[in-house]
Amino acid sequence: MTDDQIHAAMRVLRRVTRAWRTPYVTALSRRSRDPFRVLISTMLSLRTKDAVTAEASQRLFALGDTPRALLRQSPRQIERAIYPVGFYRVKARHILGVCRALVEQFGSQVPDDIDALVALPGVGRKTANLVVTLGFGKPGICVDTHVHRITNRWGYVRTKTPEQTEMALRAKLPRAYWIEINDELVALGQNICHPISPQCSLCPVRAYCARVGVTRSR
Repeated sequence: MTDDQIHAAMRVLRRVTRAWRTPYVTALSRRSRDPFRVLISTMLSLRTKDAVTAEASQRLFALGDTPRALLRQSPRQIERAIYPVGFYRVKARHILGVCRALVEQFGSQVPDDIDALVALPGVGRKTANLVVTLGFGKPGICVDTHVHRITNRWGYVRTKTPEQTEMALRAKLPRAYWIEINDELVALGQNICHPISPQCSLCPVRAYCARVGVTRSR
């Protein structure tokens, strides 16, 4: 995919993905741009289906939707609220650790800086970028497995890890697409551009894709 083609591809995806389900964390941020809710829900979403994330987030925020409120809960109460998200016991510890750090270091406020965010327990660059973009509306590129896989499949970047993909996209992706590219490619990856045997015959941007590494498709 060339630099010129990325504009055409993003225009197509903006139109097509409207018919596909919006990821829960994105929908949450649109209802109420609360960086704390975005942060905690994103932590819950890692390796967890979207519907499970939504239900777990709602149960957890019923217990408390501020760092101080959640710190009044025991680890077992947090675990029960977020089960069955993936690694729920580890995530419960991380959530309490994040809440404690926010209270003690940031006056109960979520920082809008990626470096400060990744210093929090259980927070990686994917989560930090999502908080910065969806929680604060600031420029950032959230790279998950879909963004990493698809941009490499397109031939737009050539990288080995999501972290390398983020830096490569920061260097070449037009800034107008930074915030939205995660939503567009998550939708594309979940519905059509699967890791194995992608549905290339149905892909709305197949004309721009180099299909790097694709050996079997439908």
